[in-house]
Amino acid sequence: MITGLNHITLAVTHLSTSLEFYCDLLGFRKVHEWENGAYIEAAGLWLCLSLGDVVISGRDYSHIAFSSDQASLLKLRVAFANKKVRCWKENNSEGDSIYFLDPDGHRLEIHVGSLITRMEYLNQSIKK
Repeated sequence: MITGLNHITLAVTHLSTSLEFYCDLLGFRKVHEWENGAYIEAAGLWLCLSLGDVVISGRDYSHIAFSSDQASLLKLRVAFANKKVRCWKENNSEGDSIYFLDPDGHRLEIHVGSLITRMEYLNQSIKK
C-alpha cells in the first residue's frame, strides 16, 4: 500500500548550478552532497539531484508542482524575472501558478492552492 511520496530524483548536468537554483532560488535545504549528487529538502519533500545525462523526452504536460503561499509566489515572480528563469506555460487554471524550467529543462510549477481548492473551483464551475 502506498503511504506517501518518498522522493523524486532528477538527472542534472551541473550539480553546482542545480544546487544554486534549487537551494538559493527555490529555498530547498541541502541535506547531503557527494561527488555525483546531492539530497535536498523542502517542507518534507526529498529531492535527489543526480549527475548524469539529461534526456527530456516529449513536450507534454508532465511536470512536478510545488506548493506555495501567495506572498512567496509573488517574490518568486520577481526573482525569476531577475534570474531570467525560463517559463514554459501560462497559467489558466484555478490558483495562481508559475510554470518554469530548471537549468536542465525539467518542467516545474509553483502553485497556490490544493486539491480541496481545485475541487471547490470545479464544483462552482459545474453549477454555472
